[in-house]
Amino acid sequence: MCDDAAVTTSSGEATHRLHQSVRDAIGREIVSGSLPPGAVLTLEGIQATYDVSRPVARESIRVLQAMGLVATRRRVGITVLPRQEWNVFDPLVIRWRLDGEGRREQLLSLSELRRGFEPIAARLAAERAAPEHHGALARSVADMVVHAASGDLEAYLEADTAFHRVLLNACGNDMLAAFGDLVAELLAGRTHHHLMPATPNPTAIELHEKVALCVRNGDPAGAEQAMRAIIDEAAEALAAADDPP
Repeated sequence: MCDDAAVTTSSGEATHRLHQSVRDAIGREIVSGSLPPGAVLTLEGIQATYDVSRPVARESIRVLQAMGLVATRRRVGITVLPRQEWNVFDPLVIRWRLDGEGRREQLLSLSELRRGFEPIAARLAAERAAPEHHGALARSVADMVVHAASGDLEAYLEADTAFHRVLLNACGNDMLAAFGDLVAELLAGRTHHHLMPATPNPTAIELHEKVALCVRNGDPAGAEQAMRAIIDEAAEALAAADDPP
């Protein structure tokens, strides 16, 4: 029985990986323009191209359809949709766009959006954050300091991402908190595509610390101002960065 369960679990995981692989491959082709709006796909074609079963092809398309990248029409097939139909807030759509040639423009677009909500979230967090949020923000800043000194950019990214997720959760607004994945993809894209300094800017860390202190001290205006400065510093660093390889 245990062996049968293990085989079933392993088979399920393998199928899930196939779904992800096909989904990612087609999704990247769509957002890059290799599959332009109006292009028509078929399940048979997907099966042949990626050497997968019909259920795997169908599930991959179902996910892409939920993202607004494709539409399925009877007697027409699977049609690629124009950009204005995409769910541009979907973390995978963001990631695929960052993997393409227009990643710098996408990052700048995300930065502009971020400027519209994260300073407000910081202000609200200063009014509403609980003691556990104060502690989590302080720990994230301490981790950023350690990892910046060691040059471990992946660990720094993890601490930076944790900081912003905690802040958004601390603001007490579920809709603002839902932007956590968007900010995480922005930060990851900047790091993984070498669009941030090899050594994190000490000023950026100081600003994160200032946000944490303002939130703890109940200073809404200070928290908002410091968060706006973080976003401005990141945008300036992005504009100054060399084009990635």
